[in-house]
Amino acid sequence: MDARFKNFLRVNLDLERGYETSSHLRPTLLSFSDAYVELIRTGFEEIIADDSFGPAEYERLTDIEFPDRETLNAYLRAMYDYLFNDGPEQPMPPG
Repeated sequence: MDARFKNFLRVNLDLERGYETSSHLRPTLLSFSDAYVELIRTGFEEIIADDSFGPAEYERLTDIEFPDRETLNAYLRAMYDYLFNDGPEQPMPPG
């Protein structure tokens, strides 16, 4: 996993900011260079497809706990749709 993608998760989706779903994340991300946006897109695609990436790995990066891989995958897919496919709103991690 690319270090810049890990940093994106740590900075934008950590315990402090992951529950702030004010819909500013997409415009903020898209204000960066196309290369950076593509790096983040690829990072999401890789962790969604990676069977070895699960709740423990996500928690190490963000301090947010997920009860199981299915819940984490649903969240990551919804986040991907929000960021890259004009999903209607930023998803909320489990509470």
